[in-house]
Amino acid sequence: MTWLTWRQFRAQFLVAAAVLAAATAYLLISGLDLRDKYHDLAAGCPDGGCADGSQLLDTYAFPYWTGSALVLLAPALIGAFWGAPLIARELETGTHRLIWNQGIGRGRWLTVKLLLVGVTAVTVTGLLSLLVTWFASPLDHLDHDRFTPLLFASRGIVPLGYAAFAVALGTCLGLFLRRTVAAMAVTLAVFAAVQVLVPLAVRPHLEQPVHSVVALDAATLRSTRMLGFTGSHGPSATFVAGIAVPDAWMLSDSSPIRDSSERVLTFGTQPCANNSHDVPSEDCLAHANLHVAIDYQPADRYWPFQWIETAIYLALTAALAALTTWGLHRRLG
Repeated sequence: MTWLTWRQFRAQFLVAAAVLAAATAYLLISGLDLRDKYHDLAAGCPDGGCADGSQLLDTYAFPYWTGSALVLLAPALIGAFWGAPLIARELETGTHRLIWNQGIGRGRWLTVKLLLVGVTAVTVTGLLSLLVTWFASPLDHLDHDRFTPLLFASRGIVPLGYAAFAVALGTCLGLFLRRTVAAMAVTLAVFAAVQVLVPLAVRPHLEQPVHSVVALDAATLRSTRMLGFTGSHGPSATFVAGIAVPDAWMLSDSSPIRDSSERVLTFGTQPCANNSHDVPSEDCLAHANLHVAIDYQPADRYWPFQWIETAIYLALTAALAALTTWGLHRRLG
């Protein structure tokens, strides 16, 4: 069975090996060059708060984002091109009957196929994730944004869960749809939907967000991501600020600014008012006793979130494998 599975999927395995080799060569060369420049920069700009830090991010933006996108796309493509044909192709051609009449039970047949393809998929995706995580670590240190959905999904251990889930999803859909092309298309659609749904509806609630009240003093105002008014600049436009917490996941882009009496400030009630629609000066605002309430997931929850989300995908993988095993015996019994 192992040799048969290899013969059926050797083209896909060789393509994956070639892509992995090319990505390794490119990111290894780029990563070594990046580290030389990062070490030169580190003494004068340890937190990425200078122009040189931003320039370094811009210089390596292509491999940075391309590598991340590759890790994110790999499980989806593996699920479609490896998982979906696993059973569907056998059912379309009728070869499953021949195999089962050679003394190989359907349970063993499915187990060997799932294990070989699944382990290979997890290995390829894991190596890609490890490579991209190594390459991007200096830029992640400068950018302080590891919780961004694209970056979170392409770092650490969570891509391994995505790969296992994608293979199990494609295999299960192939069994029930019985058409390879249809199973591939549906696998891509469902996997993409899950990848959008989890960061928006599940990940923010894996742990209770931290609620904090931040005073708008001079230091906070200098580090705000944005400061201004919502909507049109009429008297009722809300005065908002976007607070940045290094390496944290901010659950809102901006929050209303309040005064000491907890009143939400508007363009008409702002302190330090001027005759234009410009935002008041930071020096004036720093002495106006203002604050902002924010909700965020702190940086020290990054790895717990990685483990929890990986466990969720592995649980879904196990459920899909069980459903596939049941369907293989009941629907084709």
